[in-house]
Amino acid sequence: MAEGINPTVSTGHFRRTRETSSHVLRTAPQASPWARPLIATYSIVACDLDAEQWGVSVQSKFLSVGSVVPWAEPHVGAIATQAYANPRYGPNGLELLRQGLSAQEVVDKLTGEDEGRDHRQLGVVDGQGRAATYTGKDCLDWAGGRTGDGYAAQGNILVSKETVDALAETYEATTGPLAERLIDCLAAAQEAGGDSRGQQSSALLVVQRDGGYANMSDVVVELRVEDHERPIDELHRIYTLHDEIFGKTPRRLWLDVDETLATELRERLAKLGYDGELADAFTSWTGKENLEDRVDGVEQIDPVVLEALRSRT
Repeated sequence: MAEGINPTVSTGHFRRTRETSSHVLRTAPQASPWARPLIATYSIVACDLDAEQWGVSVQSKFLSVGSVVPWAEPHVGAIATQAYANPRYGPNGLELLRQGLSAQEVVDKLTGEDEGRDHRQLGVVDGQGRAATYTGKDCLDWAGGRTGDGYAAQGNILVSKETVDALAETYEATTGPLAERLIDCLAAAQEAGGDSRGQQSSALLVVQRDGGYANMSDVVVELRVEDHERPIDELHRIYTLHDEIFGKTPRRLWLDVDETLATELRERLAKLGYDGELADAFTSWTGKENLEDRVDGVEQIDPVVLEALRSRT
């Protein structure tokens, strides 16, 4: 059982009783010790060793799933804790990984010391890309997991095992930025059936040493959709906004600003109220839109910036 969690508290049971019965609520000591809100979830933990990134993506019929499930640290590993989640699996698991334990050894130690292990689900990828997944025998069907090179996929209360298969097979079949692959995995899993109770929240966490804001943070991206009818679609939308500001397009893919493109830029900027010299207008607009890190003069333009300008006019 997770330290610090009162097994007699049963918010989920009390809420259902209040809504469906006029009888007096049962007192806490009579409630089931495993009646805490259940994180019915599917997730994938993964790493891209070439990019030196580790990450987690998750979707659940549970409010603010990103506040509980995903944990990651560069060159250490990534962890997802779910079902009747033990939130201490996150920090304690990362500490064990720092000590040099493998993903499987971390799973064995965390669950071996937890009397609530039969109700837990856990996925781990370590700093070397080794993966392990665990599903307690009392997790609700369909529940299970699957591992492969650099990833662990798992889920509980799913429509079928096809959801986990979709997570795994999509990860194996895709290339590109880890964050985008992890979102693609969620979308494929939902298409395959997903959580049998429906959708509510989703989250994405990707870390890389000094890979975040201004190269002074290890968090490449950390996004949460707390409560939404289509949380994966919303996660994709806000990731697109995030990438527009913080992403990087290789310079070889930038476009030369010839006279035709320069004319288009002037016209579009003028529609937005930015007149005058192109360089000044362009700098002012990109600054307002927080796109200045994607700008280097006006001789060339990042295609992401060009698309942003076109979309706003």
